[in-house]
Amino acid sequence: MSNWLPKLTYRVWLVWRRNLEVFRKTLFVNFLPALLEPILYLAAFGLGFGALLGSSTLPGYNESYIQFIAPGLIAIAVMYGSFFECTYASFVRMYFQKTFDAIIATPVSVEEVIAGELLWGATRAAINGTIVLAVVAAVGVFSKPLVTTPFAILVPIVAFFGGLMFSSIAMCFTASAKTIDFFNFPTFLFITPMFLVSNTFFPLAVAHSKPLEAVALAVFPLTHVVDMTRALMSGNIGSLAGLNSTAMWILAIVWVAIVTLVFFVLAIHQMKKKLIK
Repeated sequence: MSNWLPKLTYRVWLVWRRNLEVFRKTLFVNFLPALLEPILYLAAFGLGFGALLGSSTLPGYNESYIQFIAPGLIAIAVMYGSFFECTYASFVRMYFQKTFDAIIATPVSVEEVIAGELLWGATRAAINGTIVLAVVAAVGVFSKPLVTTPFAILVPIVAFFGGLMFSSIAMCFTASAKTIDFFNFPTFLFITPMFLVSNTFFPLAVAHSKPLEAVALAVFPLTHVVDMTRALMSGNIGSLAGLNSTAMWILAIVWVAIVTLVFFVLAIHQMKKKLIK
């Protein structure tokens, strides 16, 4: 068991800082998509499709459609930011730029390189989530308020730990990838279904969706991140799985913590095997 536990030191943060410096040099390219994408979604789905629903509220939620999807958009940004950072971006750094080889030539270990990558993926998730939260709050000035409680200030914390979970899962795929095209499989078979069916664009608690609801809770990590984000933004947990707010928080936090821990350790172990031959 001790062979599985990664041996990490402060050097993890050196890897994280290296990625931060690169991010700062390409800030405009990284910032613009995260800013514009939620605006397009809010316009198309919230204002466009939401207009078809009128002033009616969604089943189990005392809020309009645009208020419902806003937390989902934040959680989606968290998922995309961390997952793609630790798949495509990490693969490029590993294979094409040979960044991992250069860092490992220093006193930084393989385990610390991967841990630094995972923490950076979580940081990208927190950055993206914060940007989308700001956009959502700004849009709410011109429509119905989309942020209705001061607890929304805690959303970046949920974004960071949710991002760490998705980064760890993503790195496990990276450990299995032989070509960059391999990432088409987890993107379309794992990320896209979560994007659509994780309490994001329609309530899972609606009638006749119990099997789908159970799958989303048990299999899709994004569902729990969406629920926590929605709770912090509106204070309305909804009726997902018939749970009260306390039970929902316990379920979500424990689920995310376990999945993060398992895949964090597994990702470092699998990447170590891949890099040390």
